[in-house]
Amino acid sequence: MVDIKGIAHFSIPVSDIAKSTQFYTDVVGCTHLFSPPQGHMAFLDAGGVCIILVRHPAPINPSLDDHNGVHHSFAVGDSEAYKAALDHLREKGVEVLFEEDRQGGVVNGPRAYFRDPDGTVLEYIDLTSYERDRG
Repeated sequence: MVDIKGIAHFSIPVSDIAKSTQFYTDVVGCTHLFSPPQGHMAFLDAGGVCIILVRHPAPINPSLDDHNGVHHSFAVGDSEAYKAALDHLREKGVEVLFEEDRQGGVVNGPRAYFRDPDGTVLEYIDLTSYERDRG
């Protein structure tokens, strides 16, 4: 059995590295780490997990539907931090698509969904519990 310690990084395709880097840093709250001179990717930090924005031909999401639940989720802390994160989205003109509070499942807590500039669905969650952590 493989003993996975965590996620080292994951990649998100984007059509415009500069525009998406600005969105993920100024709106989502990631920290820019490095962009190679070729300009084809950007390395960001999201709470200790590396996200790599990778240039890909547009359109990234030709159909702006719910993508059958495919999204990237960012834990933002407690209920006050969650509310502040949603206020920040709205201040930046980002539409919150849907909000809910799921409890009794694997990943629990209030959550809200929004899109990046290419239509990729993102989520903020006030992570109240995770199945792995239950005794």
